[in-house]
Amino acid sequence: PPWVIAPLVNAARVLAGQKSQPWQTTSGARVYDVRAPERPMIDVRIIFDAGGARDGDKPGLASLTNSLLDEGTPTQNADQLAETFEGVGAEYGASALRDMAVTSIRSLTEATAINTALKTFAAVLATPTFPDKSFQRNRKAMLLGLQQEKAAPGKIAGKTYYKAIYGDHPYGSHSGGNEQSLKAMTLDNVKAFHQQYYVARNAVVAIVGDVSRKQAEAIAEQLTTKLRVGEKAKAIAAVAGLEKARKQRIVHESQQTHILVGQPGMRRGDEDYITLYVGNHILGGSGLISRISDVIREQRGLAYSAYSYFSPMRENGPFTMGLQTKNAKADEALKLLDETLRDYINKGPTEDELKRSKQNITGGWALRVDSNKKITEYVAMIGFYGLPLDYLDTFTGKVEAITVADIKDAFKRRINPDKLVTVMVGGEE
Repeated sequence: PPWVIAPLVNAARVLAGQKSQPWQTTSGARVYDVRAPERPMIDVRIIFDAGGARDGDKPGLASLTNSLLDEGTPTQNADQLAETFEGVGAEYGASALRDMAVTSIRSLTEATAINTALKTFAAVLATPTFPDKSFQRNRKAMLLGLQQEKAAPGKIAGKTYYKAIYGDHPYGSHSGGNEQSLKAMTLDNVKAFHQQYYVARNAVVAIVGDVSRKQAEAIAEQLTTKLRVGEKAKAIAAVAGLEKARKQRIVHESQQTHILVGQPGMRRGDEDYITLYVGNHILGGSGLISRISDVIREQRGLAYSAYSYFSPMRENGPFTMGLQTKNAKADEALKLLDETLRDYINKGPTEDELKRSKQNITGGWALRVDSNKKITEYVAMIGFYGLPLDYLDTFTGKVEAITVADIKDAFKRRINPDKLVTVMVGGEE
C-alpha cells in the first residue's frame, strides 16, 4: 500500500545520500537539508547548544527557559500562539536535554499554512516575552515535579546515579533543577540565558520536506534573521573516568528495588561507537533476547526487565545496566548482573549472537528513518555533533563489518567492571 511504500522509499532515498551540502545563514546558523517531495509537508528542527549542561549554578534554568518560549511574543499571548499553530495544522515542539535545547515546527507546504507557521515560529524563537505569570506557573510546576519524584524510586535512582558518575561535571546536575535553585531563580535569569544561548551562531537548523534548496535557504534565513548573532557556546569539560567503584544504597518504601550500574561510556562520534553499539545490542540492548535479560529474567525470573545501553553525548555519556527486582532478591540480581558483564568482557559474544544481532539492527534500520520527522531528528543530530554527512548512508555497512574480536577488544578497553557506580533504591527486607 502507498502508506507503507512511501516511508520505505523515503528512507532509501536518504540512505542513498541524496542530500545537499550544509551551509550557513547570514547570521551564522548552520543549516542541513534533505529534499523529501513525497508529501506536501515540511519538518524543521532547530537545536541550540542550550541544554542542562549550560545551567551553571542554576540547575533547571535551561529546561525552564525552553518551556517558556511559546508563552508569548510581542503580538500574541500563549493562547493566541497555540490557536495560530492549530489554525494552519502546524505542530510546535520544544524540549531541553543535557546537551541541547530543541525546538521544532511541522507544517503543510501550502502557502498560507507554511507562511503563518514559519512567521510564528520565528517570533517564538527570537522574541519571546517571558510573561511573569507564565514564569511563576512553570517554575511552580517544576517544583511540584520534584516533590512527586521523591515518591518515585526510579527517579531517585536516576538522579543519584548521574551525580555519582559525574560529580561536579555539568552532566551530574539534574536538568529538572532542585528546590533551592528553582526557588532562587528569577525571570532575569531566564531572559539572560535566552539572550546568551538562543543565538544564531549557537544554532543548527535541519529542514526536511517538499522544498527546494532555494526555498530551504529562504526558510533558514527567515527563522534566524531576527535571532541575535551571538557566539557559539564554549566547550564543556571532558568527563573524567572513575577512580574506583562506588555503591550507594538508598532505603525507600517500595516493593521493588531499582538498580542502576555503570560508568562513563562514550561520546557522539566516538571511534568505538558502532562496535560498542553492536556489542551492547547483544549484551543488554535487544530486549528479551539479550544476555542480561536471558540470565536475569528467563533463567532466574528475578526481573521483568533487565537491560543495558550507552547514552552517547558531546562528552562521554553513561554506559548503564539496570533492572527492578523484589527487595529480597536485589543482591542476587546485582551479583548476576556483575557476573554477566564480566563474562561478556572476557569472552565476548558468540558468532551466532553477532549474526543475529546484525540481522536485527540492519533489518530494523529502515523503520528508524521511515518518516520525515525521524529523518529530521537524525539530520539535526548529525549537524549538532558534527558527525560525517554520510552517517546515515554508511551505518548498516559499518554494522555488518563488526567482528567478535572487535567487540571483545572494545569492551575490554572501554568498560572496567572493577570501577562501576552502583545505585540501589528500594525498601529494606
